[in-house]
Amino acid sequence: MTFKYERIDKDNVALLIVDHQEGLFQLARDKTPQEFKSSILAHAELAKVFNLPTVLTSSAETGQNGPLPAEVIALHPDAPYIKRQGEVDAWDNEDFRNAVAATGKKQLIIGGITTDVCTAFLALSLREAGYTVFANSDASGTFDVKTAQEANDRMRDAGVHVLSMFAVACELMRDWRNTPGAPELLPFFDKYLPQYGYLTRAHDAALVNGTPSGMPEPPA
Repeated sequence: MTFKYERIDKDNVALLIVDHQEGLFQLARDKTPQEFKSSILAHAELAKVFNLPTVLTSSAETGQNGPLPAEVIALHPDAPYIKRQGEVDAWDNEDFRNAVAATGKKQLIIGGITTDVCTAFLALSLREAGYTVFANSDASGTFDVKTAQEANDRMRDAGVHVLSMFAVACELMRDWRNTPGAPELLPFFDKYLPQYGYLTRAHDAALVNGTPSGMPEPPA
């Protein structure tokens, strides 16, 4: 079988924010609260970095599910915001389907709560509708690791690409010399991926005022 690597195309992709609601956030136990909050905000801000069309949706937010975080809404004040009243699968809502279609994009990056329901149900429906789907695994959460793994397996079986936020960002960028590139992505990583941010800071500090550590050169 011939494999074709379909990469995220920043000119043909939209980003979906699915049920990242303050009440549903309490159900996400497969990640620490600190990690997951950061990943939710990173998912939303990634669309700003790459100027991606974005659609927001929530489920029964006047009940226990709660609203989307104010920080997410503030990042996308002009984006379509579909407040579903009962549909579990966002694709069952006509206004949401129309908003996604209106982006004109055939690739979609998604993240939601919970992974096994809000993300997976929508991902499968999108695949059936002919879209290429990239599920940001960092920006989806559920009850436990086992449930997350089962949901990710189910999506992969349907042809959904399941990948990390770092992979999503790098595949959108492709080359550090592009725009957006290093000047835009390094501050983003410093904010949401501190391992990479501090790596960059240490490099810059060494260039500015670093001295050799004294470690011997490795043998040739």
